[in-house]
Order: sequence, then C-alpha cells, then structure tokens
Amino acid sequence: MNTDPATLRKLVTTDLSEMLIRFGVVVFLLVLCVRVFMPFAGLVGLSMILAIALYPAFDWLVRHLGGRRRLAGVVFVGGSLLLLGIPMALLGTALGGQAAELYDDFEHNRLAIPAPDPAIAEWPVVGERLYALWNEAAANLPVFVEAHSAPIKANLGPMLLVAADGALATLVFFAAIIVAGVMMVHARRGGRALERIVERLAGPERGPRLVRLSVATIRSVATGVVGVALIQSVLLGMGFLLADIPGAGVLALLVMILGILQLPVVVVSLPAAAWMWFANDELSTLLKIVFTVFFVLAGTIDNVLKPLLLGRGVDVPMLVVLIGAIGGVASAGIAGLFIGAVLLAVGYTVFSDWVANGEDREGGAAVPGGGEAPGA
Repeated sequence: MNTDPATLRKLVTTDLSEMLIRFGVVVFLLVLCVRVFMPFAGLVGLSMILAIALYPAFDWLVRHLGGRRRLAGVVFVGGSLLLLGIPMALLGTALGGQAAELYDDFEHNRLAIPAPDPAIAEWPVVGERLYALWNEAAANLPVFVEAHSAPIKANLGPMLLVAADGALATLVFFAAIIVAGVMMVHARRGGRALERIVERLAGPERGPRLVRLSVATIRSVATGVVGVALIQSVLLGMGFLLADIPGAGVLALLVMILGILQLPVVVVSLPAAAWMWFANDELSTLLKIVFTVFFVLAGTIDNVLKPLLLGRGVDVPMLVVLIGAIGGVASAGIAGLFIGAVLLAVGYTVFSDWVANGEDREGGAAVPGGGEAPGA
C-alpha cells in the first residue's frame, strides 16, 4: 500500500504530536493526583476496610432505626468510638508513657527489677532456676545496664519510635472510624460506582463476581483475623491496666501482633497472670482470681470467635495473612498490620480466581460466577 508523503508527514507532525501531548497531559495529571492522594492512602484504605467489614452491622442498625441512614451513621460512629476509642486511647497513652519512662529511667540509672517472690522457687521443674535468674537480674541490673549501655541506648530509640507510631496509629484508627461511617451512609451509591469501575476494567461478566469475592475476603479476614486480634488486644490490655501490670500498653500491642500472626496470645496473658500472683502484693486474692480467669478467657476467646467469623467460603492461607501483616508493618507502621493483611488476602483471592477461571476456559467448562459470594 503506497502512502502519500504529504499524508504521512501530516500523521507524524500533527496526529502523532497531538496524541503524545494528550498522553503526556494525562500522565502528568495522574502523577499530580497520586502525589496529592498518597498522604491519605493509608487512611482511605483502612476506612474502606472498616466500612466493608462492618457494613452488615450498620445495615442491621439502619433497619432498627426505621431506615434513617444518617442517624444510624452517627450512632454507629459514636458507639464505635466509645467501645474501641476509649480503650485504645488509654492503651496508646500507656504505651507512649511507659516507653518514655523507661528511657528516662535508663538515662538517670533508675532502672530496677523487683525481687522475685520466694514461692517461685517451689514451682516444679523450672522454679529454682527461674528464681535464681530473676534474683540475679534484680540484684545486678545496674551493673548489667552500665556494662551494656551502648546497645541498650541504641535499641531504646527504636522503641520510642514504635511507641510514637502506636499513638499515631490510634489517631488514624479514630479518623478511619469516622470516615468509614460516612462511607457506610453513602454505601449504595459508592458500591454502584465501584462496581461500574470494576466492570469497566474486568468486563461485565467477571466484574460483579470480583466485587463480591473481594467483599467476602475483606469481611472474612478483617473480622476473623484482624478483628479478633483487636478484640483480644483491647480486652487483655484493659485487664493489664486494671491489674497494674507493668508495660500494659506494650503487652497489648504484642497481643495484637501475635493475634494477627495467628500465634497463641496465652504466651502473654499467662506470664502476666503469674507476675500478678508473685510480684503484686497490692491486689487481694479475690481480685487476683478474677483477673486470672479473665486473662485465661480473653486469651482463648479466639478459639470461639475465629470459627464464627473466619473463612465464610473464602480460602485464604494463613501464610498470606502473615506475609501481608509483616509487609504492612514494614511499609506503613502499626496501621499496616490491618491494611497489609487484608489487601494481600484480597490480592491472593482475586489472583487465584483469575487462574481458576482461565483453567476452566481452557478445559471448556462453564465459567464460575453465577452464585453470589458469601458475605457480599
């Protein structure tokens, strides 16, 4: 096919140049929009996760308030802030205060470990050795600190950063609850917009299925893994505070991390109960019994909640949740525990569905997608 030189010159000089200019303007606008949005990406992501995970409870509240969505949003946000906000604020304040107090005691050589109760030596198997080690640390701690002041000081700095990040994560969580409430009030319009976007990207056949599958995964992981870990962290953290156990904020954070990583939190609650019995003389025996029962129940409540909340037809390996939680912490701090675990689980589920759909097409089978995903 022969092309007229004048026509070819017009294509190169006019049409191609115009196309490149349009492409450059679009890319420039996208870059600007991403730079403007990035400071709020974590907040918006966490808000969307909370809104999707908590929407069934919000919808129940709307029905019982006669369909008044705005009123339901106000009640829901207010109740969430009271139930979760106050305990998390107390634990976040305790975490920051304890880290600062620890650093100040180290700077002024005031670090000390209380002497162990002689009854510890009567414990079977490990009692005598544990008592000897504890007693030696209590007697020689100032010497140990002075001999290892450089590495201890190097590690206390990151500890203070973690404490500050914990306080910031608490504020972000408060803001996310409020934003999630606004999202749930306008969930119908926002849900339709999201479905149109996904349909535009994945097609009218697979778009609705991907939306339902993503919603089901978010609700399963956010409630069954992250939600259970948060509940245990708040319950045990408040128990640690009321029982006057040192480092209550740090222990609560450790409980949440262990819960998300699918590790038993009794490794924290049981030693805390043991310390209360053998190193705290201010509590009465009745209170010690009550707190011990509470620590055991709160430390094992995940065995009851997880079967109810996790895996409603969504198969996400715990290794995926673990990697997502660790990667989220590395990239976004403590708030990344929530966002990373949920986002990687969604990505894994959508990718697995895409692979399975491709295999079905190659085998000549019908493409799944007729049924609605659980929890959607």
